[in-house]
Amino acid sequence: MSRIVMKFGGTSVADLERIRNVARRVKKEVDAGNQVAVVVSAMAGTTDQLVGWVEEASPLHDAREYDTVVAAGEQITSGLLALTLQNMGIPARSWLGWQVPFKTDDVHGAARIKEIDTTNMRERLEENVVCVMAGFQGIADDNRITTLGRGGSDTSAVALAAALDADRCDIYTDVEGVFTTDPRIVPKARKLDKITYEEMLEMASLGAKVLQTRSVAMAMNHGVRVQVLSSFTDTPGTLVVDEDEIVEKQVVSGIAYANNEARITLVGVDNTPGIAGDVFSPLAEGNINVDMIIQNESEDGLKTDITFTVPQGDVEKASKILEDAGNVKFEKLISDNNVVKISVIGVGMRSHAGVAATMFQTLADKGINIQVIATSEIKISVLVDSEYTELAVRALHTAYGLDGE
Repeated sequence: MSRIVMKFGGTSVADLERIRNVARRVKKEVDAGNQVAVVVSAMAGTTDQLVGWVEEASPLHDAREYDTVVAAGEQITSGLLALTLQNMGIPARSWLGWQVPFKTDDVHGAARIKEIDTTNMRERLEENVVCVMAGFQGIADDNRITTLGRGGSDTSAVALAAALDADRCDIYTDVEGVFTTDPRIVPKARKLDKITYEEMLEMASLGAKVLQTRSVAMAMNHGVRVQVLSSFTDTPGTLVVDEDEIVEKQVVSGIAYANNEARITLVGVDNTPGIAGDVFSPLAEGNINVDMIIQNESEDGLKTDITFTVPQGDVEKASKILEDAGNVKFEKLISDNNVVKISVIGVGMRSHAGVAATMFQTLADKGINIQVIATSEIKISVLVDSEYTELAVRALHTAYGLDGE
C-alpha cells in the first residue's frame, strides 16, 4: 500500500463531467489499496472571475479580503469532488486550509508555508477516507485566510506530500508530461520519462509552464518524487526525481524559451568603482528582478555600457527608477521588448565540453545574432531577437539530438 497525493489543475476540474473523470482516477488508486489525498485548484476561469470582482469592488483592496474571496474557488471544487466520490461509494471529505491546518506567514496573496499539521488527516487516511484538500490556501497566525499566489496549488500538493511522507505526488495537468521543448513549436519534441529536479527547476523558471517553479524547489528540498501526468489520457507521465535516480544522463535534456523578457541598455555610464551596485541596488529596492547582465568597457576605460534583462511588465518602472537615480549617470537608456531568452538545459553539461560551442555555432549557421549570454552549471541562456524564436528552438533541438520520430 502506498500513500499518494494527487493534484488536479483548473482545466482538469473545469466542470462537473471533468470532476467525475477526476473521481474515477482517484477511485483507481483507492481500488489499488492506496491511501489518497487529493489537492484541487479552482475550476478553470473561476479565480480570474473572483479577482475581477475584487478589483471592481475595490481597486485599492484590502489584501486580507482579497484572499478571503479568491480562496473560495478551491473550496467549491474540493466540496464538489468529495460529494462526487461519496456518490461513487468512496468515503471522502473535503479539507480547507484552516482545517488541516496549513499554517503560513501573513503575506496575503503570496503567503509562504511555515508548518502543516497533518495529524487529523493522517487519521482519516488510515481509515481509508479520501482527503480532498483545497489547494492554494492556508491560514496565518491571526486566523485570517491566506493564499499562496497564482499557481500555488502545485506548491500545496508538494508541501502536503512532504508533510504526509507520501510515496509520490502526482500532478495532473492538460499535458502528458515534460517534453524536450514546446511541442507546439517543435512537433518532434519528445516526452521525457524522467527529469531531475534541477533540470525541471530551470525549465520551469525559463518558460516551461508544466510545473510552478516554487513547487519544484520544494520537491527538491524535501525529496518528494513528483510525477507529471495528463488528466485526459492514460499514457505514462514524467517523473521528476533526484539526479541519482537517472542512470544515463543526457548532455542536454531540453530547450526552453521565455518571451516575456525585455532588454535595457545603459549607454555611456561612468566606469567608476561601485557603479554596478549604484545601478542594480535601486532596481532591487523597487522589487524588479534582473536576470541576464553584460558589461562592456570603452577602449579608454572611462565609460561602460551595461545591458540587462527584466520582465517586460517592469520596463517602464525600471527605466524611471534609473532615470531618477541621482548617482547613476549615463548618456542614454535603450529598451527593447522584442527579445526572447532561449536556454539549453541538462545535468550532463557538468561532464561534457562543447555544449556552448554547439549552441553558438548552430545559431550562427541560422544567421541569428546573440545579444546577451548567461550560464550556470547546467544551463546556457542567450538573448536573441524574438522573430527568431521558432527557428532557434527548432535548430537547437535538432543540433543536440533531441528530435523524436
